[in-house]
Amino acid sequence: MKKVYIYKKFERFWHWTQAALIIFLALTGFEVHNSFTIFGFEQAVFYHRIASYMLLILIAFAIFWHFTTGEWKQYVPTTKKLKEQIRYYTKGIFKGEPHPTKKTTLSKLNPLQILTYLAFKVILVPLIVISGLMYMFYKTIDKNDVVIISGYELKTVAIVHTVGAFLLITFLIVHVYMTTTGHTPTSNIKAMITGFENLEEEDKENSETENKKNSITEK
Repeated sequence: MKKVYIYKKFERFWHWTQAALIIFLALTGFEVHNSFTIFGFEQAVFYHRIASYMLLILIAFAIFWHFTTGEWKQYVPTTKKLKEQIRYYTKGIFKGEPHPTKKTTLSKLNPLQILTYLAFKVILVPLIVISGLMYMFYKTIDKNDVVIISGYELKTVAIVHTVGAFLLITFLIVHVYMTTTGHTPTSNIKAMITGFENLEEEDKENSETENKKNSITEK
């Protein structure tokens, strides 16, 4: 095993900040739904709105970073070893079988992760964002201080946003569980904190060129 620099600084910042914002949005969102009381309704609404703006800004920077660094290529779907990967997660992992795919700096995700994260980015996040914005701007005030009500049904938007929130929480729970399936239960979490991960020797050799580029970029 060799220690390889896998996750860049912004990638780690984006990952943890996004996770913190999603958890905080879920917390304030459920309080708005009167599931419990922590901040109080008005403060929960205020904090939820501020956190949503912060998430939008983070998403904008993340999109820019993905396309300017070429990291978007990590999410190009593939069916290569997809069946093997599904079998590994449903059977092989419980029998101690070796992982069917190898992680490198050029290929951080296995084929099942690619499909899952791609759906998260292009379906689930837009669903949450769009429904949230529609909910937020359902009522607006024009220059004459007249309240303008949007022409769509608020109840439908609220249901869609809530369903999206439950899906997002489900994704978060599964994601946390999947982090424990690395070489050790905490290796994936440590990698996302430090940027370094222990990979097999052959993976290190395949990643040397990319690591040099990453070092130059970080400097």
